[in-house]
Amino acid sequence: MSTDLSSRTPAARGRRFWSWLPTGADRRVRVAGWISFITELMIIGTGGAVRLTGSGLGCEWPLCAPDSLIPVAGMGLHSYIEFGNRMMTGVVGLAALAVLILVLRLRKTRRDLWWLAVVVILAVLAQAVVGGITVLTGLNAGIVGFHFLASLALVATTAAFVVRAYTEPGPRALVVPRGHATLVWVTAGMTVLTLIVGVVTTASGPHSGDDSVVRHLLNPDIMAHVHSAPGYALLALTLAVVAWASAARLATLRWGIVLLAVLVVQIPVGIYQARDGLPALAVGVHMMLAGMAAAAMTVLVMRVSAPVPPAAAAAGSAAPVAAKVE
Repeated sequence: MSTDLSSRTPAARGRRFWSWLPTGADRRVRVAGWISFITELMIIGTGGAVRLTGSGLGCEWPLCAPDSLIPVAGMGLHSYIEFGNRMMTGVVGLAALAVLILVLRLRKTRRDLWWLAVVVILAVLAQAVVGGITVLTGLNAGIVGFHFLASLALVATTAAFVVRAYTEPGPRALVVPRGHATLVWVTAGMTVLTLIVGVVTTASGPHSGDDSVVRHLLNPDIMAHVHSAPGYALLALTLAVVAWASAARLATLRWGIVLLAVLVVQIPVGIYQARDGLPALAVGVHMMLAGMAAAAMTVLVMRVSAPVPPAAAAAGSAAPVAAKVE
């Protein structure tokens, strides 16, 4: 009886839970990573819905109403849309926390996964605070833009976690020619520039997040043309990456095609929204595609290198393991 009781103590439960935690990047870690990535992508959609329906000030902060965490009768639809996005923040936080817990025992053997998980959970907490500051500052354009860029960075970080969860640990080496790797890195830089200019362009447009907030920033028509320049440059660079990878059968081919496919959809949507007065639905689709582009670009960058075989690592060699797609 005493043995049975001792197995039910908090310490015993803690030991059982610790022994249950993964000691490698198993299916639990990968599934949790995918869930975290998907929720980060989804919150771009719910955040966009808040802004594009004018619901940005639908709730107060930190409570939704003076004496209530949730919307109360009479507050209207905007409050429920804003509160729904706050609930989604909780889902994102729980997903990030689950990933962090699952990699607790991997802190030394998979430091890459551990630190990516730490960055995500800290960034999610910071994003919640930034969201509150956004409301308190009356939807300041700079804060709103930073909030969106941070969301894109989180999508990229969770995508990196998923990629690494399927990759063996250890030293890495290029698996493509250095010139091709440089081209991919330049394309990544152009992706970042395109996203930043896109955020400034959107901030200059009519969708401030609330009908009472009127923006007097840059001319949105001019900014649409400015935004198109890095957008087309990104398309040209991506085409070059795909052409080179296809000709040489490089490991970057698959994800170069994925990025290209996203851009082939995203650019026409951008042209349509610029020519038709920035309709809310088109802007929302454009925002989601931006998240997908950030994720695809992240995976593409990570495909330029791969783990060095143990024998080569032991010999101090940094030779690529494979330079071609299978």
